[in-house]
Amino acid sequence: MNSLAFFNPCFTSDLFDVIDRNFSNMMPSVEKTGSSVPKVDVRETKDAYILDMDLPGVSEKDVNISLKDKVLSIASQKEEKTEEKEEGEWLIRERRSSSFARHFTLPNDIDAEAVTAEVKNGVLTVIIPRKAETKPRSIAITAK
Repeated sequence: MNSLAFFNPCFTSDLFDVIDRNFSNMMPSVEKTGSSVPKVDVRETKDAYILDMDLPGVSEKDVNISLKDKVLSIASQKEEKTEEKEEGEWLIRERRSSSFARHFTLPNDIDAEAVTAEVKNGVLTVIIPRKAETKPRSIAITAK
């Protein structure tokens, strides 16, 4: 079985992947930083890795996905919309600008050219196909 891990450019140890997974809930909240980390589910099938990320209220135009050197990056930046003609005084205002970035180190058996992504009902689904395994073959020996 291959492993798909959270990417940390400073450290490549599995120890730091474990720390990311187990202590991500201790990160500062949206109110303090303006950014949040969306939750992700990743599953492995015989043909692909499937990543589902909750992105409520985010359209496909707000999300950037890239794949370079086996690192899948998903990022978004949504700017606050201000309207000059709004009347009244804000009592609560939580919907402001927000941003996030997630990075995943992918295993070696992926088909980088065939990765697809779609957003449906606030869930981003990224399908990362696996390459077919190379099968052993016999090599003929010729005499000269």
